Amino acid sequence: MNIFDKFQLKGKVALVTGASKGIGEGIALALGQAGARVVVSSRKQEAVDETALRLQSEGIEVLPVAANTGQLDQLQNLVEQTLAAFGGVDILINNAATNPVFGPVEQTDGRAFDKIMEVNLKGPFELAKLVLPSMQARGGGAVINISSIGGISPEPFLGIYSVSKSALLMLTKVMAKEWGQYGIRANAICPGLIKTKFSQALWDNEAILKHTLRDLPAARVGTVEEISGLALFLASDASAYCTGAVFTADGGHTI
Repeated sequence: MNIFDKFQLKGKVALVTGASKGIGEGIALALGQAGARVVVSSRKQEAVDETALRLQSEGIEVLPVAANTGQLDQLQNLVEQTLAAFGGVDILINNAATNPVFGPVEQTDGRAFDKIMEVNLKGPFELAKLVLPSMQARGGGAVINISSIGGISPEPFLGIYSVSKSALLMLTKVMAKEWGQYGIRANAICPGLIKTKFSQALWDNEAILKHTLRDLPAARVGTVEEISGLALFLASDASAYCTGAVFTADGGHTI
């Protein structure tokens, strides 16, 4: 077999949360270009409809479904619509995340703490459980949780966000260990500073950016494509022996 054939996803169904922009949209595009049918989800239907149009212009079969990953009933509807349209799920990308607080940890109140954990940790936990029966029935699957380098080492002014992303890494390992018997792999990606709207407070601040790049081996901000390529690898048979692993794409930040 040609090695490039292992990266093909024809016949696969991928569900991507937080897919209306940035890393999520980039991953959805990459998986679709590799042949997968793609379900794109985010909080607002208008936003995912726009994403769907962009993907359809690339010849990708796509289903847009709005869902707040912090709401279980909306996640249940997301999975039900996916199964009705495409018959199952082979690849789950838990990318949706939130961070309503940018500042010292003592300035994070209980309400913000709960919201961060609800979306960044409980959402992936609940959604993965909801797609588990489909993956079992299809003989396996791939779960990819988008964490952060903040999950490895605390990021300044992103304290509780970092806590949620660290817990997501452990959840990934638990899934890998418990679900390997079903042919399901679970891996995590920890992006560094990637030029997206979500991280704009970091790369758009000249002082913060200068400090960040000072000791960064790559000496630049990363791109969405540099994350989506890694996600394609982990979603495909090219990574068939990878599970429970944490992959950094951070320009060398964590060295």
